[in-house]
Amino acid sequence: MALQTPLHGAEGKRLVFIDALRVAAIIFVIIHHAAQAYGPTGGFWPVHDRAQSDWFAPFYTANAAFGMGLMFLIAGYFAPPSYDRKGARLFLMGRWLRIGIPLASLVLLLNLPVAYFLAGMPAPREFLEGLYARGWQPIYLHLWFVAHLLLYCFVYAVLRQIFDFFEVGPRKAPLPSPAAIVFFIVALALITWLVRIWYPIDKWAPFLWIMPAEPAHLPQYLAFFAVGVVAYRGDWFRRMPTAVGLIWLAVGAIAFGGVYIAYAFGPWSELMAAGGSGLSSLIRSSWETVIAVGLSVGLIVAFRELFDRADSRLLEQMAAASFGAYILHPAIVVAMQAAMTGVWLVAFAKFVIVSLLATVASFGIAHVAGRARGVRAVLGQTSGGETLLSRVR
Repeated sequence: MALQTPLHGAEGKRLVFIDALRVAAIIFVIIHHAAQAYGPTGGFWPVHDRAQSDWFAPFYTANAAFGMGLMFLIAGYFAPPSYDRKGARLFLMGRWLRIGIPLASLVLLLNLPVAYFLAGMPAPREFLEGLYARGWQPIYLHLWFVAHLLLYCFVYAVLRQIFDFFEVGPRKAPLPSPAAIVFFIVALALITWLVRIWYPIDKWAPFLWIMPAEPAHLPQYLAFFAVGVVAYRGDWFRRMPTAVGLIWLAVGAIAFGGVYIAYAFGPWSELMAAGGSGLSSLIRSSWETVIAVGLSVGLIVAFRELFDRADSRLLEQMAAASFGAYILHPAIVVAMQAAMTGVWLVAFAKFVIVSLLATVASFGIAHVAGRARGVRAVLGQTSGGETLLSRVR
């Protein structure tokens, strides 16, 4: 008999709050990229609008502290029930079909030729050496997330074959105590700080020689995926007390807002170093970890309370199109930012317009394109609209 997953209630009713949380996470990524043309990103972005605002600096910092970590947490939560149903072979085959094919198709058939053309079509060896030195980032772009997800799922499947710990059923892993959560924050912050001594923020490196990684955030991504796996086994998303979740939401929100306060009134450069062994790097690593853990725990509980009884066809369709929206959104965002460069508006107004239009367009195009068989495969969808981050049956 198949294990009942925490994605469904006692009567088989789908827990909608996980759909809502997944959609919100994708929207947050779109909004983050919508701001890239209007402030000091610290990295490369293809559009640089004349309308600029330095206030996007704390926006980037606070968003990057938890946005992708939350997505890895959700992805980790979906891995065990899929493996439970399918076993190792079908689990890995399904992951390859849903995220491996989109990854290989876009990186090798689209991004690689475009990057080669933009580089001036140098000698192939010179071109590949240049890509490797930049951590393959010019051809993976935002699909680094997809590559890491595929790798993490493979590692999870291997561990399931080796260790019985991962075989335990739901509700076996106890809820983490406040002390355990604090210990997790301290440990993750210290590990992050140590990594950033050699790899500051925005420095990319070839991970396992074949995919890009930003080591400065890698400890968080790995840890959050693993926590997602354990959270499923303990049914933490449903069992976490509301009061505890709201406390952590407040902690995360205060830390999130504190980034803006530090930028407005404090010595920003002395508190938010991108890396190194100094105190400012430790402060930033700790600050970001508090934001990530606090908001992740808090948002899960808040969305559970707000959306658990909701019944929305629109939300269901957006959840089904969420992975496609993630794949498509950078091109849509860049196109809209480029179209707005000649419009005389302040940076914040352009940011709001691009955010709204790109969000609607990304989900809308992904939904419509997902109906075409060939496009559906590239977007990681099945005929029923299911994606890697979608319905678990």
